[in-house]
Amino acid sequence: MILTSKNNPLIKETAALKEKKARKEQGMFLVEGRKMAVECSKSDFEIDRVFLSPSYEGELPFEADKLVYVSDDVLRFLSDEKSPQGIVCRVKIPVRTLTAPKGKCLFLDGVSDPGNVGTIIRTANAAGYAEVYLTEECADAYSPKSVRASMSGVFFTKLYRGKRTEILSVLKELSVVVADMGGVNVFTFDAPERYALAIGNEANGISEETFARATHTVKIPMQATQESLNAAVSAGIIMYVLNRHSFQE
Repeated sequence: MILTSKNNPLIKETAALKEKKARKEQGMFLVEGRKMAVECSKSDFEIDRVFLSPSYEGELPFEADKLVYVSDDVLRFLSDEKSPQGIVCRVKIPVRTLTAPKGKCLFLDGVSDPGNVGTIIRTANAAGYAEVYLTEECADAYSPKSVRASMSGVFFTKLYRGKRTEILSVLKELSVVVADMGGVNVFTFDAPERYALAIGNEANGISEETFARATHTVKIPMQATQESLNAAVSAGIIMYVLNRHSFQE
């Protein structure tokens, strides 16, 4: 059976997951594309439904009872992509209680662009930062744009969201390293063994609360003709520099 109506209840509630309100109400988000769907199946995330259109060409490492066949038109309705690849997964958002990190971690202090949030999560996964804390002011890490930008990083990092004061409380045993142009040169800085790297809002930088808790401040030196870098680019450079010893063996 192939679903062809956009008014089908299952299709309507799934399409609604493109919006934050529905993701919060249903506790689920969307994963699109062949590579992302397969990577999700390899993670601990629970896939609720897999929507497939006749145009899908790829692996099917999914439980048969979770497959839902739809027309290409319905798949486009479910998709947030300009060129859908014939597969959309409905995935449960993990429920996590704020917990102190086991080692170094990342703290996103109001990063508001979903593309930046996703890109930072992708880099965190690559650079060895297994836990990422996001304040309530941050963009939704499970929005379609953020999930795409994370390139599977969202499946393999632990994401915690909470109030800034709550996050700072669970980080109380760690050094807090903030990225700010008033800091020391990050290339000559030796990071403590356990730390939280804080990345601030694209326009306003680190919040006053986080600055008050900071134990170290670092900057990326730049040519005089350039005064700033994109938040995701800055986060990527600093994450790798602070954790450089892990990649020198």
